[in-house]
Amino acid sequence: MSPETVSQRLATLGAVTERWRADHVEALAADAAAVRAARSLAVPHRWRAAGADDEAVWGECRGSGAEPYQVAVELATPAFRCTCPSRRLPCKHAVALLLLWAHGHVAAAARPTFAATWLAGRAAKAA
Repeated sequence: MSPETVSQRLATLGAVTERWRADHVEALAADAAAVRAARSLAVPHRWRAAGADDEAVWGECRGSGAEPYQVAVELATPAFRCTCPSRRLPCKHAVALLLLWAHGHVAAAARPTFAATWLAGRAAKAA
């Protein structure tokens, strides 16, 4: 999906501090299969250390490997980061995390190091 398409779809979201609606989150996915995969992961027991603030949402998704995938979404652009091997942006983990957040399952929290470092790097590049 091109950045222009993502921007067009997000134009109707309103303020970033408001939780997005699930249909808007699902519109970010590349296709229906990605939405189905994200929905299957958008359950609280698959996630640990999930949190959000006015700028971002982050969490760790338990997968088949020993280490969970670290996922972060910067809300304004939006931009996505995940340690999974998928080449899709956003990957199913990022969409699932946003679905959890949209449904109120992600509370305000302090940023973990992985999210803070990624967001600081993005801010430095933008400056």
